[in-house]
Amino acid sequence: MIRRAKADDAGSIAAIWNHVIRDTSQTFTTAAKDPVALAVQIVDQPCFVAEGAGAVLGFVIYGQFRNGPGYAHTMEHSIHVAEAARAAGLGRALMTAAEDHARAAGIHSMIAGVAGENAGGAGFHAALGYQVIARLPEVGWKFGRWHDLVLMQKML
Repeated sequence: MIRRAKADDAGSIAAIWNHVIRDTSQTFTTAAKDPVALAVQIVDQPCFVAEGAGAVLGFVIYGQFRNGPGYAHTMEHSIHVAEAARAAGLGRALMTAAEDHARAAGIHSMIAGVAGENAGGAGFHAALGYQVIARLPEVGWKFGRWHDLVLMQKML
């Protein structure tokens, strides 16, 4: 089931996100997500969760791509699904919910920032209609090496 996230989902979302932060190069941040701060963010930004058997299995959250009124109709999202729940269509369902919500709010485009070595993430977004618009070489530093960032965009 896909539903709007609630503040009390923050601990589950943080657990999924922190695994990605700690153990992968899918995101370049090394700062763990704090459930208390995340609870506030969930209230302030559109966030959806995939739930099964009473557990949060994945999430998508989006917010303005860059600051300033000129970017008010372009959003960037983060999406992560727990490893045990991948390849079950939850990512696609989460993105559909986020894109439908954004479209209804008058959002023009959605941006995905995908780590250059994350072929799975790039393929996932391409299958949803996202197109590569830029590759930023060596802009992320994690695990003692540089990483490229690929920007992908979908017009809503």
